[in-house]
Amino acid sequence: MPKFEVDPAVHRGLADARLNVEIDNGDMILNLGPQHPATHGTLRLVVRLDGERVVASDVVIGYMHRGYEKLTEYRTYPQITTLINRIDWLSSFANEVPFVHAAEQLMGIEAPPRAEYIRTALTELSRIATFLLFLGEMGLQVGAITPAFYGFRDREYVLNAIESATGGRFHPNFNRIGGLKDDLPWGWIAETRESMRKVLKSCDEFEDLVVSNPIFQKRTRGIGIIPAELGASYGVSGSNLRASGVDWDLRRDGKPYLVYNDLDWKVWTHSDGDSFARYWVRLQETRESARMVLQLLDVMPSGPVMTKVPKIIKVPEGEVWVNTENPLGEMGYYVISKGATGPFRVKIRTASLSNVSIAPWLLRGVYLPDIITVLASLYFILGDIDK
Repeated sequence: MPKFEVDPAVHRGLADARLNVEIDNGDMILNLGPQHPATHGTLRLVVRLDGERVVASDVVIGYMHRGYEKLTEYRTYPQITTLINRIDWLSSFANEVPFVHAAEQLMGIEAPPRAEYIRTALTELSRIATFLLFLGEMGLQVGAITPAFYGFRDREYVLNAIESATGGRFHPNFNRIGGLKDDLPWGWIAETRESMRKVLKSCDEFEDLVVSNPIFQKRTRGIGIIPAELGASYGVSGSNLRASGVDWDLRRDGKPYLVYNDLDWKVWTHSDGDSFARYWVRLQETRESARMVLQLLDVMPSGPVMTKVPKIIKVPEGEVWVNTENPLGEMGYYVISKGATGPFRVKIRTASLSNVSIAPWLLRGVYLPDIITVLASLYFILGDIDK
């Protein structure tokens, strides 16, 4: 049999051709969710990949839809606070404030000064509890489990303060139209003051443990950048927008509510707009909220916590829009009343729905491991999306 020899150059060409055929499989479709543990709930993300780079993505919502807006039409005004503090379940007390203010505006009443001060303190405590969970959990997304333990540990101090005042650890249902359910218990101010000192100390620990960590910086700096104008056009709000350099906070720049105008505090921004900036801004806002609570405790007025309201509340006919700076961003209620014991229509503007809407644009071009860190930096709650 004659012996045939293949030219080495030809052999290399054949090998390259086989290699190209094996790799060129087209784009791959990857499902993240709806039960993926890194998607912060029942969110589904359909991602089209070219190798490990995202070509396109689609956020699929609705797996947890609860129909809060429709449910409010079949509840009395006092009953609705039980519903709405479950929308963003991490910031429950803060969810109640704009709705109660909307009802109070329609009725032409105001809560007593002490009630407004307590409302402000509990709102900021809700913000701290929400952000402490984020500060620890964000480290977990890059493989560091210790920050998550720290976040849960320090959050307990804040939840203890909320529970001792309201009786509810997760769903307080403490607001009432015209004020609050009860006054503060004995010793609450001293205990909360000590808890805020612990929060400030824990923020320093997160600064050393996470912000200064070179691995964390490598995974978050320059990744998931939201341009300021684009973020605003998508309706992004709260810390996510301030991390893109937009100096806007409804506690200062919106229609005045609670007693923020009586406090000395600062709005924090960052110019980079990336995942790192969003973490950094929330860390500074956690410190700022703790300082605000300490100020409130020092100047807490005496007096009643409830104004006079009818035993059966009927809100006069009219409509009103009230929006507030919730921990996850702008939350608002558009309430239409026909003079009954419950609203005729309620439209709820939640922060997470608008914040997550930018995800398809934001994820385009990032690598597969960065999907989770970018989503985590947006910090959304599924109940806040599937309202």
